[in-house]
This record gives sequence, structure tokens and C-alpha cells, in this order.
Amino acid sequence: MVKENIHTQDDALIESEFNALIDDYLKTNHRRKIEIITKAFLLAKEAHKGARRRSGEPYIMHPIAVARIVCKEIGLGSTSICAALLHDVVEDTEYTVEDIKGLFGEKIAKIVDGLTKISSGMFSGQDVSAQAENFRKLLLTMSDDIRVILVKIADRLHNMRTLGSMAPAKQYKIAGETMYIYAPLAHRLGLFAIKTELEELSFKWENPQVYQEIESKLRDTHRMRADIYEHFAKPVIEKLNELGFKYEIRAREKSVYSIWNKMQSKGIPFEEVYDIFAVRILFENEPNVDEKKRCWDIYSVITDIYKLRPDRIRDWVSRPKANGYQALHLTVMGPDGQWIEIQIRSRRMDDIAEKGFAAHWKYKEGKIEEDTELDKWLKTIKEILESPSPNALDFLDTIKLNLYSQEIFVFTPKGEIRTLAQGATALDFAYDLHSDIGDHCIGAKVNHRLVPLSEKLNSGDQVEILTSKSQQPKPEWINLITTAKARTKIEYALRKLRRETIKQGEELLNKAIEGTSIEITADAMDKMLDYYQRASKEDLLYAIGNNDISLPQKIEKLLTLKKQNPDNVLLKYMRQAFHAVKKTDKEKIEKNEYEQVDTKKTYVLEEDSFNKNFKTLSCCDPIPGDKVFGFLTENNEVEVHSIHCPIGLKLKASHGDKIVNLEWGSFIQSPFITTINVTGIDRIGMLNDITKIITAGSLNIKNMNIESNDGVFEGRIVVYVHDVNDLQTLCSRIAKINGVKTVNRKQT
Repeated sequence: MVKENIHTQDDALIESEFNALIDDYLKTNHRRKIEIITKAFLLAKEAHKGARRRSGEPYIMHPIAVARIVCKEIGLGSTSICAALLHDVVEDTEYTVEDIKGLFGEKIAKIVDGLTKISSGMFSGQDVSAQAENFRKLLLTMSDDIRVILVKIADRLHNMRTLGSMAPAKQYKIAGETMYIYAPLAHRLGLFAIKTELEELSFKWENPQVYQEIESKLRDTHRMRADIYEHFAKPVIEKLNELGFKYEIRAREKSVYSIWNKMQSKGIPFEEVYDIFAVRILFENEPNVDEKKRCWDIYSVITDIYKLRPDRIRDWVSRPKANGYQALHLTVMGPDGQWIEIQIRSRRMDDIAEKGFAAHWKYKEGKIEEDTELDKWLKTIKEILESPSPNALDFLDTIKLNLYSQEIFVFTPKGEIRTLAQGATALDFAYDLHSDIGDHCIGAKVNHRLVPLSEKLNSGDQVEILTSKSQQPKPEWINLITTAKARTKIEYALRKLRRETIKQGEELLNKAIEGTSIEITADAMDKMLDYYQRASKEDLLYAIGNNDISLPQKIEKLLTLKKQNPDNVLLKYMRQAFHAVKKTDKEKIEKNEYEQVDTKKTYVLEEDSFNKNFKTLSCCDPIPGDKVFGFLTENNEVEVHSIHCPIGLKLKASHGDKIVNLEWGSFIQSPFITTINVTGIDRIGMLNDITKIITAGSLNIKNMNIESNDGVFEGRIVVYVHDVNDLQTLCSRIAKINGVKTVNRKQT
């Protein structure tokens, strides 16, 4: 009887949620294809029958929720809704992609197949090279049909919304993947609202205490901001009404994550974040009214009332961002003496900004219309995918370079506009034009002025690239570029040149021993590597082909090589010692001297843990009291990382199955290194006052560097503390010194 009641309740819940999905769909402008959506729902419901999520609810509730996000929050139609309902069917049940194809057609089956490959491959406990390869496949699929990644982002958003039922280590893994990959992808696809929520949820799950503190401060100060907004908006509303504009005006607050990010990057407390809210003016799209002109009409109204800050104008109306974003941004001095940012956009622009330009793409026989900014971006991604870096993590980083980049606009000598990432150099521009131009680039003219390859470009620059047929890419060029496209092209060219040089070296060596009795055995090659101080056969052949090494005139000498560089002897001893340590570690593990780490457990870090198999790292220097997690290495060691560590973020995203949940124990004796930054007005005795405060707290200084310039000083102090409380007390005391303006911990 109880089971029957549960089933009845489940069916009512499922039916109610599906009806809500249909209601969402009927409110869109898409063609009415309710029958196929219902068919997909019924198949998914039957396929997942009896299965439940960790939260206890019927599993089918998850695909329905994903379908609602796809429909209501992204704006896609029946094909994507069906794919969302079916996205776990092939992976979790007996149905195959061929079954889906037979029942729903090739388009839906192709999207479901792409989603299945992502879920079963990407970030699923494989080695990182396999993960990078799966990510590469994901992006290739995405460039064929963008709907695959849009449904996947919707799937990830719902998983993040329901992350509470997961174990802590699993939460770190999923939140890390989300922040490292999915939020940047959502950003690049113009899904601003979803990107913001993904970042917000990742931050909330990893930093619940900090999140609640900032959220509480936002609530406490809301009335003050509301008053500032009302004072600002009143005269603007009166003037816009007088002109008869149809519009909506409102204040929009920054997200908690965005505020925290600014606090960290600027090293300031919450109270000093002055741009917590912005004013948004949305005007209705009216027939025969030019959107661009209306934006500038409203701009004129505002700047007639308030003083403009000229350096903060951003015209994304005339030249939209690559993700389709359009708006006119300006900053003015409000009536309460505070700078206020205003965003002006039409209702259409707002829809694109919030839901994503991808939702407005038109599909013709499964293909995307050409000549959109996003289409250009996807072509760039394809070029990167053609020759990815052999190092998997470098490949992921290269893709990330292309996800979050801000843009500049530069001109060719013929007046053609090219879009580049902010910070791009003349060499980046050369490779953006064509890989051959980049490979043979020797310099550039920017605004008719001769500049080096490393010259950083600005919006509005006119750039002419100078080339020479004799020029070839050089390894140091990697340090002269910032864009993913240029990096990929240079690395590809360098690998090609290296292969050719190695082949030449091999030919030279073979030619030298031709007609002799010499045979290049493994022993002979080892002698040559030692003699010529090269690490591998490829390195040796490259050096020969590049004329870095001259072979002996009497080639028979190769058989009698005995000279060995002292550094090589040392290197051999180091290698032997390294292997001995490895062996010792292995023996300790086998003898259970090291505890076998269980990634499903939560470990408490006590002082003796660091004498076993836990260790902190200098990449983030975590101290007791910091939120931390562990990463399990191949040697059964656990690296302790701060939750905000950028290297840790990459590990969470790439090796989620090796994440360990950690908590600090009580540390009394062991000191931990941390760094604090201090700024202020310089005066005689300032250094002495700071030193006294540190020593008075029984803390030791490792090193200190303070520089003064024009009466203002900046200091960096590396100090030993026991925990976060020590650090907070120290910062509080230094902040009270006369002349000190800011004191904060150095962020990773």
C-alpha cells in the first residue's frame, strides 16, 4: 500500500513537471511539435523506470528539468527538447543510438550520441590525455551542431542546482569542472545568465561560509543602494517619459561570486567595492525605429543630466562582441557622488544577452548560417583542433584562452576589420591573417610606424605585416603571442621544423657511417648521448641536423667515445636516487607504512599527517583555517591545495576521481608560510613599526621587501603563522599603523 502511494505521488509529480515543460514550450515562437516531445518523454520515462537520483526523486525528473532549461532559459526548440529528455537513455539503459535514430530521426539521435560520448568520456576518471581527447571530440561535435553543447550546459546547470546530495569530494570535482570548462563555454556562447549562475553555484558549494557572509552584507546594504538608484533614476525617468520612449529601467546587482572576485583581485574588503550595482535601461523594439539611434538618444538624455566618464564608454552596439552581445555602456557621476554604470539595450539585445546568441541561430538542414561572429569563433576552434598540443593540459588551457578573451578591433591596410583578443600582438595579428604570413613574419607597421613582433595592439590600430621568405618560426615566438590560434600554429610549425631537422640529422649520420663497419647499436647511441650531452636520440639527431654538433672527421672515433661530462655523472646519480626513493615509497605502501588513501573518506589533517603522505604546496600555500581539498598522486601522496588554487582548479576539472575531502586538525607547533601585501603613505619609521607588530605576535619573518615611490610604499612580507586566525590578527594590527592604507593576504 505504501509503495502504491509512493508510485502515485511520483506519477503525479512527473506528470506535473512534464506539463510545465509543455507550457514553457507553448509560450515560445517555435513550431508546435508536442507529439514528438511527448513521445520522447514517454520513452525516457519507461527507460528510467525505477531509477532514482541521489536525492531520492525519480530519475526522469532530471531529464525533464534539463529539457525545461533548454526550452525556457536557452530558447531552443523541439529537437533539442527531445534530445534533453533522452540524453541519458543510451548511457544508462538498454537503448542504443540506432534505436533513437529509428524512433526520432537522425538529428535527435546525433545530438544524443554526442551527449552520450561527452558523459561517458569527458572527465570520467580517465588519464588526462584521454580526457583532453574527449574534450576535443566535444568541441568538434559542437562545431558541427551547437545544440550538443547547449544541452550539455543545461544538464550541467541542473546538476549544479542539485549538488547538495553529492559527497564533498564529488562536489569539488563537479564544481571544478564547471568553473574551469562549462562557465567559460557558456560565456563564449552568450549565455550570460547561465554563465553567472554556474559561477555562483560553483562558488557557493566550495565556499559556503564566504558566500553567506557576502550575501548577508548585500542584504544589509540593499536599502542604501536602492536610495542611490532612486535618486539617480528620478530625473532620467521624467525626461524619457517626456520624450515618449517605451522602456524599462532597473538596477541590477553583481553576483556574490563577481563581488568576491573583485575583492580578491583588488585586495579590498566588501565595503570598498563601489560598483556593486549597475543601471539597465531596456527599450522596446518599435517598427521603423533604429536600435542604434535609440541607444544614443537615451545616452544623450543621461549625459545631459549627469557628468560622463569618457574613458568608460563601451559601444557594443556598433560592433557586437563575438558571442553576439550588444549594448551601449557608459559611466556617469550620480547625484550622491558615486560613479554609476548604465547599460542601454533593446529588448532584442537583452534577450540575446541573457539567453545566448546561439538560441537565435537558424538551422538549415542541420547547418548553421554563415557570417555570424559565433560562426567565425567556431572556425577558430576548428583550426585549433586540427593540431592540438601534445600536452593535454596545455591543450585545455589553449582552448580556455579562446573562451574568456576580451576583444579589440584592428584594421588591415585595405580597411578590413579583424577581431582579436585584448593584449594581442603584431605576431598574433599575422597568424590571424594566415599561418603562412605568421610563419614568415619579420615585423609590422602599426599606424605606419615600424614595430617589433611583440608590439601589443590597441583597438583602432591599422596594421601591416612585413614578411620574408627566409624567415621561419622560432621557439621564442611562443613568448610573443597571447592568442590560442597563434600558439597552435607556432607549435605546429615548430614540431614540423623539428621533424625535418631530425630527419636531416639522421641522413647526415647515416651518410657519415656509410661504407664503414660502424653500427649504431643501443650501446653506441648511449655513448654518443653521454659524449654530446643530449637526453635522447631525437635530441642528438636534431643537434646534428641543426649543425649544433659536428661529427668527428674520422667517424671510427664514434666507437671509442669515453669522455663523460661531470654534469651527466651527477645527473645519473640523481636519477638513481630518484628511482631509489620511488622504490622506497613503493615498499612503504606495500608494508602499509603509508595509509592507502580512500577518495570517498574525509581526512583530518593533524601534524603527524605531514610526516606521512600529506603535503602542502607552494602554488597556493594553504594554512590551517583555509578551505582545502586533496589531490591523490600516483605515489599515494595527497597534495593539499587551497580551494581557490588555480592549479587545483585544473586538477579538479581534469582528475576528478583523485580528489580527496580534507579538514584541518589542531596545529600548534608547525608554522606555515603565507604572504601579505601592505600599501600606504611612506614615512620615517614605517618599516620599524611593521616589524615590531610582527615580532610582538611571536611570529617569524622569512623575508620582507618594501619599496617606496613618490611618498607611497608597497610591501611584500613572507611570514610564518600557525593558522588563519594568526594571519587575521596580524593584518588587523598592521592596518592600525599610522599611514597604512591596505593590508591583505596575497592571493594565488
